Amino acid sequence: MRTRIARETWGTGRVLRDRNAGLYLLGVVVSGFGTSAMWLVSGVWVKSLTGSDSLAALTVFALWAPLLAGPALGALADRLPRRLVLVAGSLVTAALLPLLLLVDSAERVWLLFVVLFVYGTCGVLHDAAEAALVPRVVGAGLIGDFNGLRLTASEGMKLLAPLAGAALFARFGGAPVALLDAVTFVLAAGVFAVLRIPGDDRPERAGGAGEAGGAGKAGEAGETGETGHGPGGFAGVLEGARRLWASPALRPLVAAGAAVMFLAGLNGASVYAVADDVLGRPPAWVGVLYAVQGAGSVLSGLVAGALLRRMPVAVFTAAGAALFAVGVGARALPYDAAGLAGSALIGFGLPCVLIAVLTAVQREVPESSLGRAAATANTLVYVPNALALAFGAGLMALVDVRAVLAAVTVAGGAVALLLVAGLRPRPGGA
Repeated sequence: MRTRIARETWGTGRVLRDRNAGLYLLGVVVSGFGTSAMWLVSGVWVKSLTGSDSLAALTVFALWAPLLAGPALGALADRLPRRLVLVAGSLVTAALLPLLLLVDSAERVWLLFVVLFVYGTCGVLHDAAEAALVPRVVGAGLIGDFNGLRLTASEGMKLLAPLAGAALFARFGGAPVALLDAVTFVLAAGVFAVLRIPGDDRPERAGGAGEAGGAGKAGEAGETGETGHGPGGFAGVLEGARRLWASPALRPLVAAGAAVMFLAGLNGASVYAVADDVLGRPPAWVGVLYAVQGAGSVLSGLVAGALLRRMPVAVFTAAGAALFAVGVGARALPYDAAGLAGSALIGFGLPCVLIAVLTAVQREVPESSLGRAAATANTLVYVPNALALAFGAGLMALVDVRAVLAAVTVAGGAVALLLVAGLRPRPGGA
């Protein structure tokens, strides 16, 4: 009886019943709705004003570019109270978005790019502070569940918000979308402001995080004499990378995440060719493939925490990479059912890799360095995706899409096998 009750307290239900976790997820849903709507509308806005496809595509780059400074922004997040970063970042973004009301001609499009760049910078800071704060707010045992539910909330908004944003833009233009996004950030700031954070939110007190329900190894900060902010200057920026490289558990996971996300970029660049050359469908069919993929991601986030408790994180990551690889291979088959099933597998498998990497970083890195370690991991994992999208776009003009999909399938399977092979005991018990 006691075992049954204990099991019922774990998982998704326990996360949703937790006040802090529930509030935080509410903030993610609210701000995520505005972000997803703005992400689509910004490109359409630039296209409508300038007629340039290249400038429209650059809106995504403007949002992604700050990720290149992830280690430095993560170091900054580690030197400030984490809740302050969440609240202030949301309010700064909310204050900037109304400036987009001035964007009414091609000559003022530059203002949109400036706002998007600052928007992306605040997002990187937010993610770093969140990664460091979640273990303390939620507790080490529920990190995987929380990360899964956060991804589910984010992906759910990506299914709904772009449609709402596109409808608003078509009827009223970009200004109402910008104002809606600003309102969502104000609401999110209010949600983050009322979080109850165990212990002291100041990073210099992070050495006691293990006593306040922090990450599993947060207490190492005290054991190794790491108090205060840790290394400053350039050494402080590189501290996150050092943490990742020095950990035998994190090094292969982050490398696998980077490899899979590079392959995901190639797969993303091929999606229009899949619809046209493989399935014989019009470009609008891409929307169906993405919708099915999004549904798979939502399901993946719901079950990720439970699966992470039942298998080693490397096995969970390998399983995600393998499902992704099988899904990409299925897209090479000239059948609608195969294309849809492949999209669902990609949607389910890819988040497993991302959730596993973030959860492992939060469990392994002391809280005093967690913001910069998480930001560095995000840079290492997500930048290859952006590079592969650009590389893949050129590759589609030179190579048959089926050959690209086959290569991605083989490479994804190899990543999964290498992760599993790394779990085998070495000769001599090393």
